[in-house]
Amino acid sequence: MPGFRDECAIFGIWGDPEASRMTYLGLYAQQHRGQESSGIVSLKEDGGTHLVHKGLGLVGDVYTEEHLSGLVGSAAIGHNRYSTTGANLIANAQPLTANLRSGPVAIAHNGNIINGSQLREALITRGSIFQGSNDTEVVLHLLSRNSSADVIRCLKEAANELVGAYSFVIMTHDRLIAMRDPLGFRPLVLGSRKLEDGSSATVLASETCALDLIGADLVREIEPGEIFWVDKDGQHSERLAVKGEKAATAHCVFEHVYFSRPDSVVFGKSVYEARKSMGRELARESAVDADMVIPVPDSGLPAALGYSGESGLPFELGIIRNHYIGRTFIQPSQSIRSFGVKIKLNPQSKVLAGKRVVVIDDSLVRGTTSQKVIQLIRHAGAKEVHFRLASPPTVGSCFYGVDTPHRSQLIAASKSIEEIGKFIGADTLAYLSPDGMLRAVDASKTRGFCAACFTGKYPTELFGADRE
Repeated sequence: MPGFRDECAIFGIWGDPEASRMTYLGLYAQQHRGQESSGIVSLKEDGGTHLVHKGLGLVGDVYTEEHLSGLVGSAAIGHNRYSTTGANLIANAQPLTANLRSGPVAIAHNGNIINGSQLREALITRGSIFQGSNDTEVVLHLLSRNSSADVIRCLKEAANELVGAYSFVIMTHDRLIAMRDPLGFRPLVLGSRKLEDGSSATVLASETCALDLIGADLVREIEPGEIFWVDKDGQHSERLAVKGEKAATAHCVFEHVYFSRPDSVVFGKSVYEARKSMGRELARESAVDADMVIPVPDSGLPAALGYSGESGLPFELGIIRNHYIGRTFIQPSQSIRSFGVKIKLNPQSKVLAGKRVVVIDDSLVRGTTSQKVIQLIRHAGAKEVHFRLASPPTVGSCFYGVDTPHRSQLIAASKSIEEIGKFIGADTLAYLSPDGMLRAVDASKTRGFCAACFTGKYPTELFGADRE
């Protein structure tokens, strides 16, 4: 369905004899964050060399038992990619690898470096040769041009040149490193996995659902502006001395609205509870006389539960989703294409017929999918359709690692709420207010959120990025 698209997933593990398999599982748990390519790099203990396997496609398709058996070693990092910068080519598949003065390095990145194009041009002018078209490769060139053999020092100095969102996991010949931008746009957590011999492996992941799958415990977040590493001597941590660092964070609020799995804890809060809270706030702000509340599955489900609980209206599954339609669904003829969202969503006429229905979804981007959903609900016999969104109107593009449509394609950027309601065919339409959304995620002066896609207020310089 058109709208916001997924970001990227990163994973790293140190001190586990089944490191590559744990990385595979960690990536599998985070498949929702990127479906274009996947890669794993393991650290072979004999000589500290890197073993690499990458491919285009889903995690389950990229790796075989033979691939995982060949990725030996007790440390590994992995990446699932959705391209926010650079085309979907194998050259852009991560982790990216290189041999530096200090030895081999592999890097996986979630986010988007706003000044990546400017840095890239400057590096090319100075003789750098790029293999791909993604912003992450800039970091490798910054490291390669540093005269120091200390990779931690090189990373800290490179951070001074980067503007934007970055959560990195990096592996060298002798350590696993995590680094997060000072505003903390993208999530990154530290975990611990107990091994059979009583020791513990160190785990890094974008989301806690990856820790859950491999039986690891959540220790804490990697803090915004922190560089963390683990080696043979244990765990270490330092703060990045980044110019212009602010005290407040700019966590991406859309992680809670849509991207993260509902069973994850992101930015210190349960995603499921945050979405239910958004639904409760929405019910307080835009109550309507109706017979039932239904979600647009699966994205609107937690918010619909919250709305139902707060409003007292019964919750029903008025629309059933077909979970077995993949990205490669074949449309054999033009006639079948007219079925649109009905391929994925099927309304229950016995539930909806003659009813006044409140329909809950997480967001509305272009409006075309919502329009089709409402048509399906009316065709099933609903008497009234009241559409409610558990986030504010989307008025701006994201430049921090979320692939959003161009501003010209965002319906709320050019139409009023009344006009949008008429376009999608709803009897009434209401959005959650920005204040209600921020209350739901427990925003505060010290734990701030980036809501630029809803407010148009960007927390960093955009370096000429096209906002129109």
